[in-house]
Amino acid sequence: MILVTGATGNLGSAAVGQLLARTDASQIAVLVRDRDKAAGLAQQGVSVRVGDYDDRESLAGALEGVDRVLLVASNQFQRREAQHRNVLDAVKAAGVELLGFTSRSLTDPENSRNVMLHDYFQTEAQIRQSGLPFVIFRNALYLDTLPFFLGGPKVFEEGIRLPTGQGKVAFALRREMGEAAANAMLDHTGSDRTYVLAAPHAYTFTDVAQALSDISGQTVTYESVTDEEFVARAVKVGVPEQTARHLVDSLHDVRDNQLDETSTDLERLLGHAPASLRDGLAELFSVPNPA
Repeated sequence: MILVTGATGNLGSAAVGQLLARTDASQIAVLVRDRDKAAGLAQQGVSVRVGDYDDRESLAGALEGVDRVLLVASNQFQRREAQHRNVLDAVKAAGVELLGFTSRSLTDPENSRNVMLHDYFQTEAQIRQSGLPFVIFRNALYLDTLPFFLGGPKVFEEGIRLPTGQGKVAFALRREMGEAAANAMLDHTGSDRTYVLAAPHAYTFTDVAQALSDISGQTVTYESVTDEEFVARAVKVGVPEQTARHLVDSLHDVRDNQLDETSTDLERLLGHAPASLRDGLAELFSVPNPA
């Protein structure tokens, strides 16, 4: 039986959906904090276990009868490393045969200014030291984040203004990463593996602007702005200044080509080419009707 944590989130739900497409629901379990949110899965025959990364007792109970665990990384930055360690300890105690972990892709983690990513790699190190058989998925930056960074449909009128220079990103869709991770968890045999779930090509925001222009039929521009210009603009539209400065740190990874690692792992695990930049953006953005 495979247990997926964080199963009602976007990445976890994509993984569970793929598991349901490939194996019987009786072989799937999910760890959730709110049973009601997993009611649809329970109706399909999935075993729903209620627990929390901070509750060691609940984790132990959730692992009963489980052979493989896909640990979807916590989104609680300040407690994430400790939460992951709780899961790792419970997995070891339960004698689980394979642990999967959704990490992040960075070319040089030690020099990333984005402190919110450091604990992914601390968790990776703990997994490698644990002696547990593992599969690590280093996920590229989700293409799904662009509507947030670009202001949703406003981008078609206002263009892209980010402090990202001509840095490149191997964007991929979150749902495809979830599907690929599910396939790997089902099919894994042999030695430990680390996959990079990223596009086979990396793109600048000039490329993103061109793709948005193509799908909308109107010109979308890109301008690389200074950090202070970005913060001032974000604060003007209601983003707290501290949050805006944290966003600058994450965007520096783009400018510094920390997120440009390409790979064919995603394509191989999916069994087909991942969505192109253009097709992915068309899926994510509501294109305005021409005047």
